[in-house]
Parts: sequence; C-alpha cells; structure tokens
Amino acid sequence: MLQPKYQWNTLSCDREAADLLARQLDIPPLVASLMASRGLDNPQEALRFLKGTMEDLHDPFLLSGMNEAVSRIRQALDRNERILIYGDYDADGVSSTALMIHLMRHLNADYEYYIPHRSKEGYGLHIHALEQAKERGITLVVTVDTGISAVEQIAYATSVGMDVIVTDHHEPPPVLPDAYALINPKLAHCPYPFKGLAGVGVAYKLAVALLGEEIPPEWTELAALGTIADLMPLVGENRVLVRYGLQSMATSAFPGMTALLKTAGWKSGEVTATNVAFGLAPRINASGRMSHAGRAVELLTTHDREEAELAALDLDILNKQRQGLVEDIVQEALVDLETKAAEGRLPDVIVVAGEGWNVGVVGIVASKILERYYRPTLVLGINPETGECKGSARSIPGLDIYEALTHCADLLDHFGGHTAAAGMSLPRERLAEFDKRLNDFASAALRPEHFIPVMQNDLECSLQEITLPIIEQLELLAPFGMANPCPRLLIRGAKLLECRQMGKDGKHLRLTLGQNGKTVEAVAFGKGELAFLLSEESEIDIVAEAGINEWNGSRKPQLMIQDLAVTHLQVYDYRGFRNPVAKLDELKETLAKWTSFGPGTAAVMVNSGSPQLNGNDLNGCSLWVYDRVVGASPANSESEKAGAEGIGTLFILELPEMPVEWNSMLALFGNLERVFLLHPKTPVREMLEPPSREQFKGVYALLRKLAPEGHREDELVAALKARTKLSGRMLGLTLDVFEELGFIERTSGIVTVAASPPKRPLESSTRYRELGLLAEMEHILLHAPVPQITEWMQTHIQGAS
Repeated sequence: MLQPKYQWNTLSCDREAADLLARQLDIPPLVASLMASRGLDNPQEALRFLKGTMEDLHDPFLLSGMNEAVSRIRQALDRNERILIYGDYDADGVSSTALMIHLMRHLNADYEYYIPHRSKEGYGLHIHALEQAKERGITLVVTVDTGISAVEQIAYATSVGMDVIVTDHHEPPPVLPDAYALINPKLAHCPYPFKGLAGVGVAYKLAVALLGEEIPPEWTELAALGTIADLMPLVGENRVLVRYGLQSMATSAFPGMTALLKTAGWKSGEVTATNVAFGLAPRINASGRMSHAGRAVELLTTHDREEAELAALDLDILNKQRQGLVEDIVQEALVDLETKAAEGRLPDVIVVAGEGWNVGVVGIVASKILERYYRPTLVLGINPETGECKGSARSIPGLDIYEALTHCADLLDHFGGHTAAAGMSLPRERLAEFDKRLNDFASAALRPEHFIPVMQNDLECSLQEITLPIIEQLELLAPFGMANPCPRLLIRGAKLLECRQMGKDGKHLRLTLGQNGKTVEAVAFGKGELAFLLSEESEIDIVAEAGINEWNGSRKPQLMIQDLAVTHLQVYDYRGFRNPVAKLDELKETLAKWTSFGPGTAAVMVNSGSPQLNGNDLNGCSLWVYDRVVGASPANSESEKAGAEGIGTLFILELPEMPVEWNSMLALFGNLERVFLLHPKTPVREMLEPPSREQFKGVYALLRKLAPEGHREDELVAALKARTKLSGRMLGLTLDVFEELGFIERTSGIVTVAASPPKRPLESSTRYRELGLLAEMEHILLHAPVPQITEWMQTHIQGAS
C-alpha cells in the first residue's frame, strides 16, 4: 500500500444545474459539470466567467478614497509637484511599482520611486526614507502594495507637509493611518464589490480612474504578473485582467517581459498562468530576495531591448542563487525538525530561526517546511549583530496567521500580511515567548482534522475518458490559479505498466498507466523517490491534471499527477541479495523518508533456528520467528514491545519450513501494507515439485524394488534421485508421506517397505497435503514474478481474514 499525501474530496455536482448550463451556454457537458460543481451554476455568472471582457470591470470610483486620490494627483500634475512612488519588493509590489511608473510617464509627471531593501530595511514605509524624500522636494507619496498599516510613518509624512495616498490590498489593522486617501477594497467601509484584487490590481484601478479608456491595453500584463505571483484568486475581475494580460504577453510591448519569458524557457505562442507562476514570478521575486528589487523594476520599465535582455539574465542568475540558498537553509532547519518529528514532538506551529539566514528567502523556506509537515510555519533570520529577527509565515486552513500575529502584537516590532501568509520582525530575546504565545493561540484554534491536508477533486473518470477533445474542452476554464485551479481528475485502479525516474538526480517520476486497453503517460514532478514504493503492475489511484504533450508534431494526452495511492498490499523483490541485512538497512532508511515507517511498524521474519538470532546485525529491528500455532512469535525486546497490530511493513529474510506457518503469520499481521522479499533463492536442484499420484506411484514401485528388506536411507535416496531426477528434498518429504501412510518404516537410518501396507489414499496424508502447499509456496516465493506473488498473497490474506 501507498497512502496518499492528501485526503481526497470529490466535489458534488448538481446535474440539473449542469444540464441547464450546457443547454443555455452551448458548452460541453463536462465543462458545465465542472462549473456547476465549483458553484458557478447561475447561467449569467457562468457566462461572465467564460467570456468576461474589460467592460465587465467595476467602476474604479466605487473604491473608497479614489475620488480624493485622483483629485490630489491631478492637483500635483497641475502644480508640477514631485511625486514619490513607494513600492514593495515582492513580485506584486514590483509589478505595482512598474505600472505606476508607466502611469506617471504617461501623465508627464515629475516622479521618482522607492522600494526598501528587503534584508536591510524590511517591509513597509520607513521614516528615514520619507525624511530623504522630503529633502528632495517630494510633496506627494503614492504607495503601491503597502501602507495600510503605516500609522506612525504616515503621521510623520503629514507632519512635514507630505500628503500620502495609500493603495494597498493587505488586511487592514484595527487602527488605520490618517492618510490623504486610503484605497483598499478590504476596508470595512469600502463598497467595492470585488475584494480579491492584488496590490497591482488596486494600482491598475487607480490608473483607470485617471486615464479612463485611454489606458494602454498592455498594462494588463503587469496586472496579470502581480496577481498570479501574489496568489490572488483568479475569479471575478482578476480573471478578466489576467486573461487579457496573458494574451497581451504573447506579443508584449514590454521588452523586459519578452526577455524574461524567454529566459524562463518560453519560446513563442500562448503564455499561460503556469508560465507566469513558475517562470516569471520566481525571477522577479529573486531580485528583491537576493539583491534589490530595483533591478526587476528596471526590467519591466525599460524600452531598450538590449538592456532588458541583460536584466533578465541577471534575474535568472539571482534565481539560481536563490534556489541554492533556500535548499541550504531548509536542510539546516530540518536537522532539529526531523528529530522532533521522529519523536512525535512537532508543535502545532513550527517556528525556526537561524543566524545569518537570508531574510529574502525565508518565506520560500517556510512554504517548503509547511509542505513537508503540514503545520503553520514561521522561519526567521537572526541578525547576529543586532539580534533582530525578521521572518515570514505560511499557514494552513484553520489558522488565520494574521490573526495569530495580532494576538502576539505586543511582542512584535512590525507585522502584516494575509490569512495564509505574513511577515514580522521582533527582538531575539522575545523569540521564545513569541513561539509559546503562537502555539497557545493555535492549540485553541486547530483541531486534529486541520492537520490533514485536503485535496479537492473535480470529478472521477477513467483513462478512456482522457482524450484530446476532452482536454481541449477543459481549457475553456483557463486561466487556472487560486480559486480556479486546473481541473483535478480522480482515476482509480490504473495498472502501472512502467515506472522510471527522470530529470536531474531522478527528481521526477514518469509512469505509463493502463486501464481496459487504454494507455496514458503520466508525470509526477518532485516525486522521483516514490519509484521505490511502486511495485510492478500495482493498481494505482491518482489525482491528476490533464494536459497535452506535443513533440515532433505529435499530440497526445498526458497526466500531471498531483497525488497517488496504492490501496492493496505491495510486494517488492530483493530475493537473492548477497547481503540481505545491509539491503534491509538501506530499505528502512529510504522508507523513513516517504511513509509513516517508524518504531513498531515493521517486522523482520526468520526461522526459529536462524543464525540471525545470535548475531548483532539486526539490533534495533523488531525481530520475529515463524510459529505454526500463532503465526509469528516475538524474538527480541523490540518485537515484544511493538506487538503485531501496528506492523505495516514486513521484511522476509527467510522462508518458513511449512506453509501453515506462512499463512498463520499473514493472519497475525493483519494490517500489512508492504512486503519486502529478501530471502535467498533455493538452488533449482533442491526445488520441490507439486506432488502427483503418478509421481508417488513411480517412487513407491522403485522402493519395493530397491528396499524390500531394508536399505540405508541416504543410499536409497541417492538411487532414487538417479532414477527419478527428483531433488533430495522432494524424495525425503515423499518418504515422510509414505511413513505416515504406513507404506514404509524407518528405523536407525534404515528404510523398509511394509510387506502388507494399509490401503489408504494419498490425500488422507497430512504430510501429502502439506507437501503440495509447500511446493506451491516455494515455487511462488522463490521464482514467480512480483504480480503473481502479490495476487497469491492477497488471496491468502483474504482467506485468513
């Protein structure tokens, strides 16, 4: 068995609503079903979702503060005032800053921009930056993607004669800054219908309010970039902006956008949300994480193609450096966390901090640790000189991390963010109390079910239904992203035909799956090591996204696996290894990375007289011996303590002497998920054969001829081997059957054939029946292929239960 990483929930669908959508909108039934299951069951809303245009966007003046902001900016233009654009260093902030620069250029404004340095200054408005702006003659500050929490800083700006217009989308704090204008759709008093705008979306609305229909269409590219990068929901206005922005990117008017796309591997044609999320966004973010976000702003605002290509190359190099740095910090953080996890001491909220950790990448590190342990995670870098801790948080559904930080506000110098992600800073000496306070808050909010990640599936289907026309129909729902994910398909019982690792260091997995004659290739990114856990011809359940693989003019369906499971017992073939104990240790180490493998979950099987019982090679293993009565008996302290109930993994170092021991053992370990065969292979000359009446009749006839008055058993067996070509083991067990039936007598190594044997059928012999079962067991477990062994074992387990 292989347990899925997520709990799978398949959405329900109102068939009547889906049929209505299909008829009224003239869309494929599959698309209608998906829309209905996602709550888009109103035909008018569904039509806007599928075919919404820029005309469907809301009036920007519905945003509270917009009238005041537009009037003040126009006044600044009329008076030739100098304007400061104050942005943020992430991809949303960079996109917002770049859009505002294009706006100011369009308006012929006297402007400059400022983005704080991520590690040296941190998030938000800073008084020292405002002081410098005042000295340079700035009289109006327009913030983008920041400012909603800057009460003290905006108060300072006002006191020295600078007006501040805040455009932001972060959660508003209880106390708002006294700015000239506050534009944020999440303000409690704001009537704006759509609350999900990114920072760049709010900036775009300001640009529309100032320019109206004159707004250049290519600015939607910047809105799309920031919206996707900041993981905003791709519904409502965001969906329209992103769709138009992606269309524009394919023939972008921004040299920097095209240069960055090509650096990220895009060649030509359609630009997708995936291109942006995994190609553009990480490189834009790398600028602020590893250096200064100004380089990314230059990329998005230059008109010079050569300059754009150089900037794109710089960001690509920074991104590669960022990747290496993230991996180093993750490994450092895992040293302590792995120990806690193994001992069951992981807290509800993980808080890790390290001296010198680059605060520009701690958010990514937090995401990776959360993905591994599925706990709200905070990662902080500690300045060794000042003791200041700056960090980022990532959370799970069930814990509003912004609310949790608000609960700890008195310990923090600064914090801000969303429900699922946030940033904070605090002194080192408050870190322990901060950790405790967070976990106290979380213990009251989180329940056991919150720690089980859930994956929503859209519908269940078979491989036969994964066709090119179906996949093309699904594309009607694009662009995909937050709140509108790529449709996830649940497919059960696909047979694994081929499994291989691919990519650098075998990081990814490529599978060939078959079902009722249909074959489909599937790829699982980042799951390469799972190849070890997928036994030959396993039946696999998968949750996957469907795509089209185009190569050399050929187009065929391809599945991108999001999660997978095997619901039956799996058997793994390591028979005949020269050093099975060393292989066992290697297998245990690998299992610990991918399953709930741990103390009390595995058993090692040997015979009662095994030399392994006297050595030290298996110290630390839960060691068991075959027992005909109870199936298996504990053979050391580890097995006595663990018991049989929790055993999910079985390592077979030796086969039992009799099949009854094997069957009883399977019955004892009733929760087996996987069996590793590590026993030696018996030489062919010692193989048993399924007993038959003709075979026994022939051996008996020879016995009557060779030993009518007694014969040494060893000499007799040698003579029988020469005449029958049966193995010595087979002949010895045959003699056991004859002895039980009274056909022969054994005395002091001498075999004598009974002069008047009783008339008893072979089938009445217990040993005859056991010999048949033993021959079958050995043939299967020694030489059969894995699929046959798996089927045989499942049959025996079902019979035992």
